[in-house]
Amino acid sequence: MPHPEQPERAILIRDMLLENGFPVEAPADFGTGPIKAVHDPDYVDFFADAYGRFIAEAPEDALGIPTRHPGTRRGRVPKDINGAMGWWMTDTSTPLTENTYEAAYWSAQTALSAAQEVMDGARASYGLSRPPGHHAMKDCSNGFCFYNNACAAAHHMRGSWDKIALLDVDVHTGNGSMDIFYDRADVFFCSLHPDPAVYPTFYLGYADETGEGAGLGTTRNEVLQMGDGEPEVMAALDRGIAAIKDFGAQALVISLGFDMAADDPLAAVKVNAGGFADMARRIAAMNLPTVLIQEGGYLGPSLKNNAEAFLTTFRDAIRE
Repeated sequence: MPHPEQPERAILIRDMLLENGFPVEAPADFGTGPIKAVHDPDYVDFFADAYGRFIAEAPEDALGIPTRHPGTRRGRVPKDINGAMGWWMTDTSTPLTENTYEAAYWSAQTALSAAQEVMDGARASYGLSRPPGHHAMKDCSNGFCFYNNACAAAHHMRGSWDKIALLDVDVHTGNGSMDIFYDRADVFFCSLHPDPAVYPTFYLGYADETGEGAGLGTTRNEVLQMGDGEPEVMAALDRGIAAIKDFGAQALVISLGFDMAADDPLAAVKVNAGGFADMARRIAAMNLPTVLIQEGGYLGPSLKNNAEAFLTTFRDAIRE
């Protein structure tokens, strides 16, 4: 059964960027420190040698797919690799392969490099991160995501600004980002997504989940309905933008998914290329230093067109 998160999706977007005159650069290496700033350090380190441990103990041709999960987080990390995989990896959509650590590490470095570019004075920068990251929680992988690229970028940007906003326009709940920033007052998190009662990632993302402790009031979930079209999506986006302005954000990170497309393989709402362009104009009009981090958007017919519509429109809007 082919995994939806295929390399071709990033290659397609990269080639579109080159065709449209965007400069494409390799990321710098910030090490694991900025990743560990938003994740359990033991979780980050687990992946460095996890595949080698698995291969050493697994039968021939076995697949590194976690099948043992503790449910609640009470307990402790098992020494056995199979038990450890279940502890740190919440579902079977995050298989362990030979290059998982390298891919997740450099995906995070890509996001951090985009953040640093904006911190150094650029109006905006885009990180073509793959695998995506917004489902990765403080101490576990989830939904194709291992390290939370957008959260690492947002936290890194606290080196230049006191208040950061993270706006998630991927079709799925940014449950990992919500988990990481739920009790923080310095990062405002807003996610647009269908009702988690009936659509993945389930469990988190309800409208009454608004943060806790010091972070009370700094989480906002804009809950859409299955099948909603562009009017509903744009209205939710406008409410999120208004809340970010009320928060007083000084810089912005966008978890940018193109899986709101009507023909995306994981489709739930109906946005077309014109809608993505409209979304880009509204976000650009916030006039904040902005880091765009790639999340979802899978190999549907319109992926290239949607990415092109958003990114070229955003570029043109910030030049005006």
